[in-house]
Amino acid sequence: MSMKRTLLIVGLILGLAMVVAACTPAVAPTAEAPVAEVPVVEVPVAEAPASPEVPFAEMWAASGHNAVESEVFRHWDASDPAKVPVTCAKCHSADGFIEFQAKGTVETAVPAANAQGINCTACHNETSLEMTAVSFPSGVVIEDLGREALCMSCHQGRESKVSVDAQIEKFAIEDIDAVVAPIKDDAGKDVRFGFRNIHYFAAAATLYGSQVHGGYEYEGKTYDWKFGHIDGYTTCIDCHDSHSLEVKVDKCSVCHEGVAKTEDLKNIRMVSSSGDYDGDGDVAEGMAFEIEGLQVNLYAQMQAYAKDKAGAAIVYDAAAYPYWFADVDGDGVIDQKDGANVAFSTWTARLLKAAYNYQVSVKDPGAFAHGNKYIVQLLIDSIADLGGDVSTLTRADAGHFDGASLPFRDWDADGEVPFNCAKCHSATGLPEFLKNGGTVSISPTGSVLQSGIGAQPISNSFTCYTCHDPANWPNIRETANVPFPSGKSVSFAKDADGKNIADPNNICLSCHQGRQSGKTVSLSVAGKEADTADKTISFQNVHYFSAGATLFGADAGGMFQYPDKEYAGKFTHVDGFTTCANCHNVHTLKVKIETCKGCHGTDVLEDLRAPGDAVDYDGDGNTTEGLMGEVAGFQEKLYAAIQAYATDSLGVGIMYDTDSRPYFYADADGDGAADKDDKGAKVRYVFSPRLVEAAFNLHFSYKDPGVGIHNGVYVMQALYDAIEDLGGDVTGMTRP
Repeated sequence: MSMKRTLLIVGLILGLAMVVAACTPAVAPTAEAPVAEVPVVEVPVAEAPASPEVPFAEMWAASGHNAVESEVFRHWDASDPAKVPVTCAKCHSADGFIEFQAKGTVETAVPAANAQGINCTACHNETSLEMTAVSFPSGVVIEDLGREALCMSCHQGRESKVSVDAQIEKFAIEDIDAVVAPIKDDAGKDVRFGFRNIHYFAAAATLYGSQVHGGYEYEGKTYDWKFGHIDGYTTCIDCHDSHSLEVKVDKCSVCHEGVAKTEDLKNIRMVSSSGDYDGDGDVAEGMAFEIEGLQVNLYAQMQAYAKDKAGAAIVYDAAAYPYWFADVDGDGVIDQKDGANVAFSTWTARLLKAAYNYQVSVKDPGAFAHGNKYIVQLLIDSIADLGGDVSTLTRADAGHFDGASLPFRDWDADGEVPFNCAKCHSATGLPEFLKNGGTVSISPTGSVLQSGIGAQPISNSFTCYTCHDPANWPNIRETANVPFPSGKSVSFAKDADGKNIADPNNICLSCHQGRQSGKTVSLSVAGKEADTADKTISFQNVHYFSAGATLFGADAGGMFQYPDKEYAGKFTHVDGFTTCANCHNVHTLKVKIETCKGCHGTDVLEDLRAPGDAVDYDGDGNTTEGLMGEVAGFQEKLYAAIQAYATDSLGVGIMYDTDSRPYFYADADGDGAADKDDKGAKVRYVFSPRLVEAAFNLHFSYKDPGVGIHNGVYVMQALYDAIEDLGGDVTGMTRP
C-alpha cells in the first residue's frame, strides 16, 4: 500500500470518529428527576488508532538515501550561506528533487539544515508518477521510462563527451599534446583548462553507454549502447531494491552460479564476454577484474604521457578533490605546498580525455554490471590514444555480441530496426519471426519478401532469449523448416520419411542464409538480352555470412546455378561434424579447429582439404593447398573473366570492391579504381544479365569467409560455370 493511500485511510478513520462524536446527543441528569439505578455494564473502550506504519521504512532507513550525516548531505553545513546550491540540490536534498520534478529545474537553494536525505516524499508524490523521461548531461533525452526515471535523474553524472569537447573548443586548442594556457574571461580573469569530473555513481550513464555519451568517445570509433541483459532485468529497479538500494543478489544467482553475496557479482562474466579484454591471459575472471586490469594499464600510460608531454608526473586519488595531483619528482606521492595537495595543472587536451574516461570507470562502482563493454571500449581507446600498446587487448566481442559494430549500430539514427533487417539485427526480431511462423517468398521481379515480423527496437546485441526459449530454458527455440531466399526450405534434421523436423542448429540458418539467391537473380533479369547492358538491372547482394546457403548447396539454391548443370547438395562431412554447433563454439563462434587435426593432420583452417584429395581444381599446379586456396584460385580467374567480358562485350571496364556497396563500379580507364561522377561519387556498373549472374556468384563466394570449408565443391562448381559462361579460360581447371 502506498504512503498516500495509508494516510488517506487513517484520515478517513479519524474523520469518521469525529463525525460520530458530533452526532451523539449529550444527556445530563437534573436535580428534580430521580435517578434510577442502572445496572453497571462494562463496555470495552476502543483504543485510539495507532499511527500508520510507513511501508519499507526500515529498509530505507539503512540505505544511502537516508545517510543524513554523511558528506553527501552535510557538505554545505559550513558554507556561507549554509545552503545546498541549485546546481546540487536536485540530488542532495528531497526538497530540491521535488522541485525538479515539478519544474524540470531547481530555482531555489535548499537550506543545508533541510538536506535530510532523500525521503519518502521525494519519490512518492503526484508529480513523480508522471516522470517518464530523463535528460542527460549530453542533452540526450531517454523517453518512455517507468519508475526508473526517478533513479536516472540523479544517477547520470554531471559531465559528458559533449562538455569535454566544449571545453576543448572554448580554449581553441590546435595541438592536443600541448599544455593548455589559461584564457581571459569577460572580466579579465584567468580561466584555466581543467579536469571535468563526471561525479559519483553515474550508473545510468554507464548503463546507456553511447546512447547518452557519458564517456569520452573518440572520433571514428563506435561504442556499445544500453546493456540489454534479459527481460525483467533491464532497469534500475529490476536489479536494485528501490528502498534499501541493495542488489537483488538472489535473482542474479538463478543464472549466475556461485553468486551468494554482493561481492560475488564481481566474478560474473557472461558467455557473451569471451575476450581477454585486459590482455592478462585470464578469460575466466569476472568483468570487474578485466576493467581493473585496464585501469592499471591506462593509469600507467597517463603517468608516462604526463611526464613526457606535460612536464610533470600525475597522481590520482579517488577520495580527494580534484582527484588528479602533481608529482613533479615522480616519486608516486602527491606534491605538497603549504600543507595542501598540489592539483595537477599542466593539462593537455589528450590527457584530459583519458583522465575523464578513467574517472568514468572509477566513479560507478557497479560499472562492471551496468555496462562493462562500454567501459572496456573507453579505457582501451584512451590507452591507444596515449600511444599505449593495445595489441594484446580485446575491444570487440564475437559477432552476436559485438554491440559496437555496424550490424547493431546501423539504425541508431532511425530509432528502430526496419522489418526487413530486424530478424537478424535485433535482439527481439528472430523470436518474433519464429513466433509468428515467419515466411520468405519471392516476387516475380526477384525481390525477397519477408513476413512475420515488424520493425523492432534497436538493441546492443543478441541476448540469451534471442536464441534460447525462456519458457523451455535452456533449450533453443524450435523451428523445423527454415525458408531461404530461393523459396526452398531446409533443416538439419529429417524424420524417417524425409520430412524436415526441428533441430537446434536450424536457428543459425534463420539468419546465416543470405538475402538473395540464384533464383532472385534469374527473376530479376528474365526477358532481357543476355549480353546487353541494362540500367534497370540492379546487382543482387547476397549479404554477409551466408554460411547456411553455402553449406546446403543446391538444396538451398544460394548461388546462381546455370541451366543443365548439376550441383552438389548439402556438404555432409562425417558424423559429428555436420552442423553449425559441431564445428563452431555457439557463443564465441570460433571454429573448433583443434578437432580437425585428427583427420586432416593440421589445425590451420586454410590448409584443410579432404584426406587423399590430390586434385588441382584451380589449375595452379598446387595439389596440397587447402580448399580455401583452391576457391581463391577460382575467384581470381572469375574476376579476370568478368573484367575481360565487361571491357570486350560491354565496352566499359569494371572493378570490384568487396567492402563498398554496391560493390561493382565502372572503371572506364582501366586503372583499377572506380570512376567518379561530377559530384565525386563512385559510378555503379551497368550490367548485362550474363555479367550480373557471374558477378553474383563471385560476390557470394566472398561474403562467406568459410566458403571453402562449408561446401567447397558446390562453390567451385558455380564459379567454374560462371567463368565458362563468360568465355573465360578454364584450361587446366577441374570442375568438381
